[in-house]
Amino acid sequence: MIIRGHSWRYGDDIDTDRIIPARYLNTFDPEELATHALEDLDPTFASRFTPGDILVVGKNFGCGSSREHAPLALKGVKAGAIIAESFARIFYRNAVNIGLPILESPEAAAAIQGGREVEFYLDTGEIRALSRNLSFETPAFPDFLQEIIRRGGLVELVRQAPELRESGERK
Repeated sequence: MIIRGHSWRYGDDIDTDRIIPARYLNTFDPEELATHALEDLDPTFASRFTPGDILVVGKNFGCGSSREHAPLALKGVKAGAIIAESFARIFYRNAVNIGLPILESPEAAAAIQGGREVEFYLDTGEIRALSRNLSFETPAFPDFLQEIIRRGGLVELVRQAPELRESGERK
C-alpha cells in the first residue's frame, strides 16, 4: 500500500486537546470532528487540508488524554498518514485501531519540510521525500496491523472478515 500526499509540518508535544479541542467532544462523527481538527494550533488547517495529505510532526504527538476523538478527527480530514519522531502510546494504539496509518521515524520527521510531496510505503516502512530525493527505512508494521489499517480499522476488520467473528464465538 502506497500513500502519497503533500506534507504538513508541526512541532513537538502536540496534545490531544490541540488535535481536537475539548469543546467538540460531544460527537464521534469523524466528518464533524474534521471541521475542527487542529483549529487551536492552525485555524486554517481543516479548510486547506487536502485528503491524502501527510502530517509530519515532532516528538510525543498525541500526548495528553486518551480520547479516541483525536485520531478520529485526523481520519475525518482524510489524512493519508502521520509521520512522527514519536507518538504518545495511547494515541498510537487508537490510531491503529481506527485504521489511521502512522509511522515513527525521527530521521524522516526531522528532514521532511512542509508542503513537499511524500510517499509512505505501508508494506515496507519506507518513506520518501520526493522533492529532496531522500529515502528513510523504518520497520514495517507486522502483517496483522497492516491488515487492520487496510480494512479501515479493527471494527471494520472484524465486520469484513467472517472467519474472525466465527473464531471468537462461544460454543
